[in-house]
Amino acid sequence: MLSVLLVDDHPLVRQGLKAVLSLEPDLAIVGEAGSIEGAWSLIQAQRPDLILLDIRLDQENGLTILDRCQNEHLASKFLVLTSSTTASDFESARASGASGYVLKDALPEELVFAIRLIGQGRKYYDPKILDQWLETQRHPDLEVDSLSEREWDVLSALGEGLSNREIAEKLYISIFTVKKHVSQILAKLSLADRTQAALYALSRQMDNQMDVTSKH
Repeated sequence: MLSVLLVDDHPLVRQGLKAVLSLEPDLAIVGEAGSIEGAWSLIQAQRPDLILLDIRLDQENGLTILDRCQNEHLASKFLVLTSSTTASDFESARASGASGYVLKDALPEELVFAIRLIGQGRKYYDPKILDQWLETQRHPDLEVDSLSEREWDVLSALGEGLSNREIAEKLYISIFTVKKHVSQILAKLSLADRTQAALYALSRQMDNQMDVTSKH
């Protein structure tokens, strides 16, 4: 059972979220809050597995809660649920450690899908927002087709958040070879670093996962 805390300054939004999530037998809502202080009290008391959080809480920045949790070494994961489609807000959420970013106009099944994925230790970022952010970070002409099969394997592993050593063990290759593949991937895709490569891999994986989900 995945415990979930709702943090949004609009009571109607919280009610709607409870109505949707209460239908899922593997999710348990352990509280709700409309402010940073209210959320912090509940986080300390409940220690939820996942916190569903809006960036803007009246005049407060909801991402402040992420910083507090990290400073206190709390294990709760964060999924930002917001109406903001700006690349800067997405970057702020990602840089603060949010494991997910979903827009408020998303379908209920997408939100539930994201929550479960994050609960499994993965990440979920709205594909459109992720693509938009990547476009601000890289050259628009990506030579995707130029990647070799092994480079695709390494790129996929980057999307899983694996270190060079973990990739080497998974693919049965040396760390030197992993570093070489990462360097080639960055050059071919015109990406600045492995973080951008991981985010690009995530965007492709999520597109594929959502396609599969929509067919069932």
